Formats: sequence, C-alpha cells, structure tokens
Amino acid sequence: MNPGLAGPFARELGVAVRLARAAGAAALAHYGGPLHIVHKSENDDPVTQADHAANDVIVRGLQAEFPADGLLSEESVDTVRRLDLARVWIIDPLDGTNGFISGNGDFAVQIGLAVAGAAALGVVYLPDTDVLYYAARGHGAWVARAETGAERLQVSTETDLPRMRLAVSRTHRSPKMDTVVRAFGFKEEVARGSVGIKIGLIVERQCDLYIHLSARTKQWDTCAPEAILKEAGGRLTDLWGVAYRYNTEDVQNRNGLVATNGAAHPAVVARLAPILAGFGRKRV
Repeated sequence: MNPGLAGPFARELGVAVRLARAAGAAALAHYGGPLHIVHKSENDDPVTQADHAANDVIVRGLQAEFPADGLLSEESVDTVRRLDLARVWIIDPLDGTNGFISGNGDFAVQIGLAVAGAAALGVVYLPDTDVLYYAARGHGAWVARAETGAERLQVSTETDLPRMRLAVSRTHRSPKMDTVVRAFGFKEEVARGSVGIKIGLIVERQCDLYIHLSARTKQWDTCAPEAILKEAGGRLTDLWGVAYRYNTEDVQNRNGLVATNGAAHPAVVARLAPILAGFGRKRV
C-alpha cells in the first residue's frame, strides 16, 4: 500500500491519484504538438484541447466513482447544484496552461475535495516530470517520484522574514510585488508557474512562502494545493490572514493569497498589512 493511502479518505485519494495520472497522460498527448488555443474572455488564461482532454478524464472518472458528490471544474459548466452538497470535488485539469503552451514544463493537474467548505484532500500532478504531490486530512502530505518512491513532506521552520525564500509567479509579476519584496527584504526568489507547483516548492522546503497579490486565482487553483500544504504543516489564507472557504457561489479568490510554512504566517500577514494599506487595498 502506498504511504498516505490508508484510513479515512483512502478510497477518494486513491481514485484522485489514478485520475490525475490519467489526465496528465491525456494532456501530454498534445504536448509539443499543434494546439488550438482560445480565450474564454479578455482576462482569462488560454485554453487548449489538452485542458479539455484532461478535464474529460477527471470529470467522467469522479462522476462514475462518486455520483453523489458535487463537481466544480474550470473547464466544465458550473450548475451550482454543488452548493447544496457537503462534498465537492474542485478541479483544475491543467493549471498553468501558459507553461504547457510555451513548453517549459510548468503545468499541473489539480484535484481537490472540499468537505463542508474546507479543503480536505488534494492531488497535484506534474506530468512533464512525473512528480506527484498528494494529501488528505489526517494522512499527511507526500511526494512521489519514480526514482525515489513516496516521501513524507514537512515544511520549513524558518521565521526570519528576510531569510525566507519566496516563490513567485513566472508570468504575473507586478510593480507592487517588487514593493513587497523590498519591504520584506527578501533576497531569494524562485519563479514558477501554477499555484500547485509553487506550493510544491514550499512543502519540499525549496521555498518558505508564496504571496499572490491579485484577485486572479479561483477556487480550483488553491483547493488541492491548500490541502497538501496544510498536511505538511503550512497555511494558506487570503492576504489578511482569513481562511478561504470552498464551494461558494463566487469562486474567485478576491483577496489574494499568502501561503507559508505556518510558523511565519502571523508575522507575514502582519508585515503585509501596512503595505496593502499603502496600496489602498481593502479586503472585500
């Protein structure tokens, strides 16, 4: 039996891992080939046939295995029937489509399960490198690689803010982020695509925190990564330190996000407060 795949949520986690790998294979069938790229709206990220292929694998699989559960996926019509259900699968079939299009490897399949509005299970799979992060409430957080097998994950204990290593977005950098970096005194940054990949940096102790100032992310970007981060000892909240609730009618994370190793979370949120005020930013 694979580590972490026992006890409560064992069946759900096993199914999610299997579907994430299958969805990754479906996406890779289009990787490096001709892509049909569309934008759902002016401000939305691009969508390709790889996104739809991965989504089809996951949605069909979850509907067959857990027909009573709700579903929320970036690439499926939201019927909002899910709002009446306690258990809802929250899916980003290909987080980091820009990375997929550019061929830089920064894309991930993300499958999360929210129970009573809280992230309870998460699988983040990186098809290009065959790296799998997975966790469920009470199971711990794990990373699996073909060459090393499964290893338990635990975040760092660093609390000295200038010494902390910051994960940043590869493509969404803003001048305000430069202000944050200067105010904190960060000296080391790692730029990657996909929220799940950046959370992977934190749970593997390659980084200590990730700050995303904008309201661009949605629940399918953060549900699975948050479940993994929590089981590794970290925290993910909005920029004001308020926990996100999942399976709400509005799926946009309007108050940005901060993900840390947990130990430094209160200090990070406190240091952000005057910076956000200086931007004229208020929690909505």
